[in-house]
Amino acid sequence: MTSRRIFSGLGVLAALVTLVGPAQAQTGKASAPQATAAGACAPLWRHTIDRLQDEKPQDLCQYSGRVVLVINTASKCGFAPQYEGLEALYRRYKDRGFVVLGFPSNDFGRQELDNNTAIADFCENTYGVQFPMFVKTSVAGAGAHPLYRELAQRTGQRPRWNFHKYLVARDGQTIKAYASAVEPQDPAFVREIERMLSTAK
Repeated sequence: MTSRRIFSGLGVLAALVTLVGPAQAQTGKASAPQATAAGACAPLWRHTIDRLQDEKPQDLCQYSGRVVLVINTASKCGFAPQYEGLEALYRRYKDRGFVVLGFPSNDFGRQELDNNTAIADFCENTYGVQFPMFVKTSVAGAGAHPLYRELAQRTGQRPRWNFHKYLVARDGQTIKAYASAVEPQDPAFVREIERMLSTAK
C-alpha cells in the first residue's frame, strides 16, 4: 500500500510539473520582447511629444534605428520654402529608414503662427507636408525641450535660427548639425543622408 501511495504521489507531482512548466515558459517568452523593445530605444529618443495635427502624445522611440533629420521650423520664415525639399527627401528615402521630424518654434523672430491647428493647415496646404510634425516647441535657451538641449550638447551647436538641422544616424549617437541656410537638396547633405542609410545600426 505504501509503495502504491508513493508512486501515485509521484505521478501527481509529474503532472503538476508538466502543467506548470509550459506556463512558466510562456511567461518568460512574453516578457522578453518587452525588455528587448525598451533596450532597443536609443537614449536620445526617450521622449514623448504631442503630434501637431491632433496633439496626441507620440513616443519618439518609434524612430529609434532610423536615420532622423530633426528640424525646427517657422511658417513665416524666409527659409519656409525648404519644406518642399524636406518633404521630397522624406518621400525619396522613407522606405529605406529615413524620417524628418519637424518642430515648429517661435524662438527666432517670432515667425511661427499662433496655434498648432494653423501651423498644421499651413504645412499641409502650402507644401503638402506629410512627414511627422509636433506641437510648437521651444528649441533654444533655458526653456528648450530636453531633446534639443541634448542635441545641442552633443554637437556643440544650438539652433541660431529657424530650419537648423540635426542629422542623427541609426545608432542614435552619431549626430551632425547643419545651419539654416543648408538646403535639403544640397549635394553634400544628401550624400551624408545616403551614407548614414547605408550604415547598419
